[in-house]
Amino acid sequence: MAKLILTTRDGTVAPIEAEPGLTVMEIIRDSGVDEMLAICGGCCSCATCHVYVAPEFAARMPAVGDDENDLLDSSDYRQEHSRLACQLAFSADLDGLQVTLAPEG
Repeated sequence: MAKLILTTRDGTVAPIEAEPGLTVMEIIRDSGVDEMLAICGGCCSCATCHVYVAPEFAARMPAVGDDENDLLDSSDYRQEHSRLACQLAFSADLDGLQVTLAPEG
């Protein structure tokens, strides 16, 4: 099975078994990470699944959509590789994908 490498807000690095076909948000949430609030359940309406994608994977991600861009703009913590994890479909091609949870807020 593929792996997603998650860095939590306290800097803990945790490899997570990742099932292709789910979103990065679902993989993190379903693994029991309490820091992944995902309040809207993946509807791209809350930005509580804000992550930073490792630069080496950024070009392999789909383009940022208008709704996602608007939500990321509302964050004080937006960076160059900020994404909403609910908008990132995980596939076997992304085995080893590294993401870091953005600060809350």
